Amino acid sequence: MLNLRKGRYGVRLAVTDEDLRAAQRLRWLCFVGQRTGADDPVALDSDTHDAICRHVLIEDLRSGALVACFRILPLTHGAEIGRSYAAQHYDLSRLARFDGPMIEVGRFCIHPAHSDPDILRLAWGALAAHVEAEGVEMLFGCSSFLGTDTAAYEEAFAMLGDRHLAPTRWLPRVKAPDVFRFARLLRRRPDARAAMAAMPPLLRTYLLMGGWVSDHAVVDRQLNTLHVFTGLEIRAIPPARARLLRAVAG
Repeated sequence: MLNLRKGRYGVRLAVTDEDLRAAQRLRWLCFVGQRTGADDPVALDSDTHDAICRHVLIEDLRSGALVACFRILPLTHGAEIGRSYAAQHYDLSRLARFDGPMIEVGRFCIHPAHSDPDILRLAWGALAAHVEAEGVEMLFGCSSFLGTDTAAYEEAFAMLGDRHLAPTRWLPRVKAPDVFRFARLLRRRPDARAAMAAMPPLLRTYLLMGGWVSDHAVVDRQLNTLHVFTGLEIRAIPPARARLLRAVAG
């Protein structure tokens, strides 16, 4: 995962407290500042999971600016899934039977001033390199929609329910007190174009690679988001897309 480059960007692991604070600062800007209009030059987004995760930084090699970040939590098998951030919001007891290495991908964000698609490509290249090096068999995490108005994302949720639900053997059950059960409530054929336009970019990429989601969204009013549990079994990635990821990972 180290020394990976694409275009003007490079990716590396955080190694110092200063690196971690830079990631936490960018996360606050994306998850709080940008969404609420708040302006606090020293505020950070942090939680107890930061201490047990590896933090990945994507930087502009010309300026040194941090343009994106995410964190990963390695798990040796599904029996450890209770340690994950997602387990706070979803009943993942079915996934506890998964017998293979997993990683949780979380807190993914891209600086609002940077929209170069190479940034997302590099993030996936970094994940591909880690998957290859560590023999990871599943990626999972929470994919977030901005805001808590479910009506704004009806086409997207209808598509998730119609085409992208998790297989029953892995399907997360409800745990959070406030959820939107879209698979029950939106049983119709979606407008595919409108649905994909409303999908968060990271979730869109998961789905293109064969990923799947929970049958409900958690309403997180603290972060002003709706999020769905998202999983991707590595062996399910279409061969052509797997080759592209390996090419980016170098």
